[in-house]
Amino acid sequence: MKKIYFITGNKGKILEARNKFSTVDIEIVQKNLGYPEIQADKLEDVAGFGVKHIQERFNEPFILEDAGLFIDVLNGFPGVYSSYVFHTVGCDGVLKLLKGFNDDKRRACFRSVFAYMEPRGKPLFFTGECYGKISTKMLGDHGFGYDPIFIPDSSSKTFAQMETEEKNCFSHRGRSLNKLIEFF
Repeated sequence: MKKIYFITGNKGKILEARNKFSTVDIEIVQKNLGYPEIQADKLEDVAGFGVKHIQERFNEPFILEDAGLFIDVLNGFPGVYSSYVFHTVGCDGVLKLLKGFNDDKRRACFRSVFAYMEPRGKPLFFTGECYGKISTKMLGDHGFGYDPIFIPDSSSKTFAQMETEEKNCFSHRGRSLNKLIEFF
C-alpha cells in the first residue's frame, strides 16, 4: 500500500481525506510539520510556498491543502485570508458582515487546492470548487471552520449538518480530492 503524508494539523481535513481515499490502495498519514502561509492573491501561490518550505525538511511523498471561502458581495473576501479571518472573527463575524443582505446577495464559493509532491519532483496542483450561499445563522455541529454557515447549491443543509461522506459529495475539498485520486 502506498503511503502519502498529509501535512496538516486539522483533524477534520484528515477525516475527509481518509474517507475519500478509502476506496483506493493509498494510506493517508497525518504529519503536522507546520509551514508559513504567505499572503498572496491565489490559493495556488500559498500552497506552492508551503510545498517549498516542507520539501526542504521532508523527503517523502506528501500533500498539503489550502482552501478559502470567497463571498461575492464582499468581493471575494475572506478568500486567501479565510484561516486568519476565521481565527480572528469566526463565523459570527462573517455573519455580522452579511447582516441585512438577502439570499441572492449571500452567494459564495468554497475553493480548495491540493498540492502533491514526490521527493525530487515538481508540485502538482488539484483544485475543486463548491458554490452555494452563506446562511443567516450557524447550523449543525459537524465539520470545522466555516461549515456551520455554508449551504452548498442543491442542498438545504450547511456542511456542519452533514456527515463526512455526504459533505464529501458536495464539497470543494471532496472535488479536489477526487481529481487527486483520479491522478493516482
